[in-house]
Amino acid sequence: MKGWLSRLLAVTGLAACMAAFAVPAYAEKRVALVVGNNDYRNVPRLQKAVNDARTMGDTLKQLGFTVMVAENQNRQAFSQTLLAFDKAVDAGDTAFFFYAGHGFEIAGQNFLLPTDVPAATEGQEELVRDASILADRIIERLQNRKVRTAILVFDACRNNPFERAGTRAVAGGGGLAPMTQLPEGVFSIFSAGPRQTALDRLSNDDANPNSVFTRTFSKELTQPGANLVQVAQRTRRSVSELAETVRHKQIPVYFDQMVDDVFLNGIAKGPAEVAAKPAEPLQKLAALPPVQQLKPQNDSVNAPIAMFSRHNGGWTVVFSIADPTLGISWRIGEGGDFRETGFMDTLDPRTRKRMPNPSIELPADAPAAIIQVRYVDTNGELQGPFPIRFDPEAALIRDQRKILDMTATSWLSFREYNGLLVYYTHLMSYRCAIREVRVGIDSTVPDKVLKMPPCDPRDPSVIPHDAQPYLKLTPATKSVSVELTYRDGSVSEIKSFRR
Repeated sequence: MKGWLSRLLAVTGLAACMAAFAVPAYAEKRVALVVGNNDYRNVPRLQKAVNDARTMGDTLKQLGFTVMVAENQNRQAFSQTLLAFDKAVDAGDTAFFFYAGHGFEIAGQNFLLPTDVPAATEGQEELVRDASILADRIIERLQNRKVRTAILVFDACRNNPFERAGTRAVAGGGGLAPMTQLPEGVFSIFSAGPRQTALDRLSNDDANPNSVFTRTFSKELTQPGANLVQVAQRTRRSVSELAETVRHKQIPVYFDQMVDDVFLNGIAKGPAEVAAKPAEPLQKLAALPPVQQLKPQNDSVNAPIAMFSRHNGGWTVVFSIADPTLGISWRIGEGGDFRETGFMDTLDPRTRKRMPNPSIELPADAPAAIIQVRYVDTNGELQGPFPIRFDPEAALIRDQRKILDMTATSWLSFREYNGLLVYYTHLMSYRCAIREVRVGIDSTVPDKVLKMPPCDPRDPSVIPHDAQPYLKLTPATKSVSVELTYRDGSVSEIKSFRR
């Protein structure tokens, strides 16, 4: 298990290193399809989905997109609209798909509901599938068109539209399932997390024509110099804070498989800062002027961000910097000398110089601290220092949850040995991100709590020798469902595993 974890983190770290210094994506053209469905015939009508689509259409036009707006689409019209979208995009384009309306999850697959979707009841899941649009198919179609970047936005995390008093609803989720297995070049964001509902309004006095998510997301998209990840993070924070004001939990989630940093409104430059050039060649960062002479640029949109990964030997920290850089240095806290990160045996195509190493290592017992980071831009000017907060507990939980999301198909495994066993070793290895694990034996309703050993931050992936990482099941068992409650209280979708 330790070897597997080390290999996974090594690959993840390498990918992050390359992504951090990739050239920003500038596609041949930008094409968007925005869809808003209000007027449902057989399930509850919506009030703001069409307004949300119109707002997003106006926003994307400002960002240079050719925009197709489709409203109140029945199944046939939806198919024709998607066909027109296919024909509008070409290889190398940036494609943006926005959907506001009812969405429904069945067995981990997401379906977008046209306005003529039938009023299905228990056991009629196939009726919903056949009458709806599979979200994954939209991604496949864009891949077939060889777009460079595909961005999908779903404001569709609402209650189960098929629920009726006195009847049993069709089995499925009231929103959409996370898209954790996206192909390269795809970015998706959902207006709410698993099992959460998205607010149309904050109160009866809320006169805003848009949902809480769309009003926030559309505004963040127009902020200059923000890449897609920053837009998603800022949207998540703002929407969560707004929802908290009415005691509602709504935390948008995003899934990022972008190779490049994608900026939809340009790469903005912060205010010019005065910094002396180094007396020695740029590669020798130790000879740069003392940082006390420089004004920190904490509010700059080009401030580095960091990704923290925990492995057997300690922490790997990968810095992501929007600007091309000629050198990177860092230190812990406010005092002491800055240390160079060194260089990789790779040329940065933007500078034609050796690429600075974007990563550093910290010991396993490193305490919470502020990491000060600075870099040399292509003009030879020193930028920073920029403070980055390192919280080991929060970073560990975030890192392990990301791995759990990426490896959901490995949560459970079956083995026949003196009977039937179901192993949950994988979940134990990343238990620091988990509050509770529930399973259902031959049931889609997880109702049994699995016992997990406590998290050991000193060696978080190691399973204690006295822990039993498996359940003994009857030979007739056909399937096991599993649901995770994470440390932040959010709940995963229910995953089913069959022998």
